[in-house]
Amino acid sequence: MKIIKALFLIIQFSTLSYGQEKDSTVVFKKRVLESAEVDFMASYYDQDGTHSAVSGGIGSEKLYDFATNIIVAMPLNDDDVLTVDLGLSAYSSASSSNINPFNSSSGASGGGDDDVEDDNDGGTSGAGPTPWQASSGASGNDELWSAVATYTHNSDNRNFIWNADVSFSSEYDYTSVGFGGGITKLFNEKNTEVSVKANVYLDQWQPIYPTELHEYSLYGNDFQNQGYFNGITILDQNGLPSKNYLPSKFAPVTSVNRNSYSVSFAFSQVMTKNFQFSVFFDVLQQQGLLSSPYHRTYFADKPHYYIGLPQYINEYTSPSNVGVYELADDIERLPDNRFKLPIGARLNYYINEHFIVRTYYRYYTDDWDLKAHTFNIELPVKISDKFTVYPMYRYYSQTQTKYFAPYQTHLSTDKFYTSDYDLSTFSANQYGFGVSYTDLFAKAQIFSFGMKNIDLRFNHYVRSDGLSANIGTIGFKFVLQ
Repeated sequence: MKIIKALFLIIQFSTLSYGQEKDSTVVFKKRVLESAEVDFMASYYDQDGTHSAVSGGIGSEKLYDFATNIIVAMPLNDDDVLTVDLGLSAYSSASSSNINPFNSSSGASGGGDDDVEDDNDGGTSGAGPTPWQASSGASGNDELWSAVATYTHNSDNRNFIWNADVSFSSEYDYTSVGFGGGITKLFNEKNTEVSVKANVYLDQWQPIYPTELHEYSLYGNDFQNQGYFNGITILDQNGLPSKNYLPSKFAPVTSVNRNSYSVSFAFSQVMTKNFQFSVFFDVLQQQGLLSSPYHRTYFADKPHYYIGLPQYINEYTSPSNVGVYELADDIERLPDNRFKLPIGARLNYYINEHFIVRTYYRYYTDDWDLKAHTFNIELPVKISDKFTVYPMYRYYSQTQTKYFAPYQTHLSTDKFYTSDYDLSTFSANQYGFGVSYTDLFAKAQIFSFGMKNIDLRFNHYVRSDGLSANIGTIGFKFVLQ
């Protein structure tokens, strides 16, 4: 808090000094933002499911994520505001850790030690690799860092606003740099609002491949006799040792860039003192590596090979499989272009001083044949001057892309393929509840900051393909006094 306050005072002093040198005449103008505001938000997310994309469409999707954001809004003068958003997200994922499922108990990482080889020949001691639980792979845990800075300028009459932003984020295999800007125009005594915004994101992968494909890319056809798999027994569908596994369809990706371009349009209108609506649409174009290099694919027209304990091969697709993992035929392959078009509307109705209805609908389509509908309703209920509760509900449905197929159903003759169930047909329901506390006078203080608002929300998410999740968030708003 002391750092934030010091930064704010330095900016204020610099701006004031510049203004005095430029013009000694003081003209009163109500500020867009009276004083610095600080938002602190924290969220916890957990999920589970049975369709891991890393494991080719089956396996555990357990994931735990804790994220925090600090957003500082600082008035630079009467008209200009600088907002800085810093975020950190730390997660643990069973799915991602299975990029390398071959921990010491399964054998591959043992480098051919005798005890490991015995296990893979069918020994019954210990557990082997499996898509149904996390491995000890380093990629099972990661952190995402992000930063966004936005500069906003308001005209003297506050009817015209422009902004510019720059962003950066990074995690273990992905970095993103973005920039953009927008303009907003208000008409009819601020009852009508039109806005346009554009953004560009220039992203880059550091490709990480499933272990077996990575070793094949290093050593070619002789990879079973070198490196990671040297001395490790590979099993065929019948559980017998085999030297025939050869993922010859696999080749490392040739481009590691992913660029995204978007333009957003929005129109908002206050119809009456009780009713407001807005409509919007976005135009988005993506280019580059749009697939995930660590998502496995298994072909229906190719033999299947495994590492682990042979007695579990016949129950591979069941969580009772605790000892064997199938080796990939290839990684996910998707086109290097995608055009997206979401169109939506919001309707807000003020019933009385205690009840408000907020609704949202969006239709989405793209040139991968995915089509989706989203409907959301929120009913804020003001139970006192300071407390408001928010029951909410969200429904979502989509059709699958033309490149999706479940585990072991793609053909090796296909050009594009994915078994990521985020691109499949499904529907989802989300139920939530929130509580908000607001003190306009910010009487509660921490150092020189008064606490203006506390917002607590919880949502439960259920998808028709078996994935479920819980999301809890808490937010605090402070104002410099």
